[in-house]
Amino acid sequence: MYFGILIFNRIVLKTTFISDTHGQYKRLTKHIPNETELLIHAGDLSKLGTLPEIASFMDWFENLPIKHKVFIAGNHDFLMENEPTILQSLLDNYSNFHYLENSEIEIEGIRIWGSPISPFFFNWAFNAHRGAPIRAYWDRIPDNLDILITHGPPFGFGDMTARNEKVGCVDLLEKVETTKPKFHVFGHIHESYGISKNKATTFVNASVLNLKYELVNSPIMVEL
Repeated sequence: MYFGILIFNRIVLKTTFISDTHGQYKRLTKHIPNETELLIHAGDLSKLGTLPEIASFMDWFENLPIKHKVFIAGNHDFLMENEPTILQSLLDNYSNFHYLENSEIEIEGIRIWGSPISPFFFNWAFNAHRGAPIRAYWDRIPDNLDILITHGPPFGFGDMTARNEKVGCVDLLEKVETTKPKFHVFGHIHESYGISKNKATTFVNASVLNLKYELVNSPIMVEL
């Protein structure tokens, strides 16, 4: 009689999260762990989202010696929202990363969905008013995600400001609690950098700059 042995291969992808580099990404290069296999940037690549800023970021991102790279825009990245034709022309020049805008990609079996949207604040880029307008974006978040990327945080996780106010999106939290992604990564609120959890999801505020736009926080690595 033959006794077979079943071996289940477990994919482990060493994943690093960063956010809110605001033009200081080149200074961050030496701090990205060498073993990173998937790098995710959760928006605010630039200071004001000009064409030279965005093109320079893409050059840097393209040439990082990392197997998989994904990024979204943030509220400072105006070109991404206001000039979609120029954005697409830029993206056509690159092949070594993925840009998500309310869209999904699967990488080595890892499902990732990303959105640049954050609650309305002084009419910055990719703003949507709380309630029905922003909920229309969150309704597009699918179930069974490994990683959800949004620029802004959900309410109560990584959203505490220097004034001790929680400014995260309630509607986003409700959707996360329903869809239960394994990881939810974001930035936007620089002073709330760090990791927190509920029963189903690990929340990562990956802002590498502090409130004074000083590079003080390290990239955050996890294993998927």
